[in-house]
Amino acid sequence: MDTLKHHSFCLIRHGETVANRDGIIAGRLDVALTDFGRDQARALQRSDWPESMSLFCSPKERAKESCLLAFPGKDPELVAGLVERDWGIFEGRPLAELPTRELQPEAGEAWQDFLDRVGNALVYCCAAADGAIPIMVCHSGVVRAARILTGQPTVGSRAPNAKPILFRWTGDHHAEESFHP
Repeated sequence: MDTLKHHSFCLIRHGETVANRDGIIAGRLDVALTDFGRDQARALQRSDWPESMSLFCSPKERAKESCLLAFPGKDPELVAGLVERDWGIFEGRPLAELPTRELQPEAGEAWQDFLDRVGNALVYCCAAADGAIPIMVCHSGVVRAARILTGQPTVGSRAPNAKPILFRWTGDHHAEESFHP
């Protein structure tokens, strides 16, 4: 996505949820963090985050709770475009039943619509950060969409819970790397 050029940004998938633990498709469902997921989020407090950062978050409870545990005392901006893809009739079903990304799930969100929504959210957060590094607490699907939007050939594997991923602008492309603040 051309409008993301010249911007580095960091994505963090929320901590482990009961749906992650149980192998269930959560999508737009509000599912709780597990105790382990809360510990994962709290562990992010020990990182040495840059002073010049702006914090954004999906409005889903699992992302908000992860964000507040990871960055206590900070007030993230909630960005609706960072919400996970709507998997329609597949939500709440076993992960093994997840359809391919390119197919639009019945009563769900088309892959291209999801890419457009996430792309707009990433562009918004990068601009709103006003030169600071935008840190966005979001979902695995958002990370996968960001990979495509930054020119990677595939969506890659599922992002780990509560591990910062930097999409670093190198001058001519984005390089995905672990972010160790």
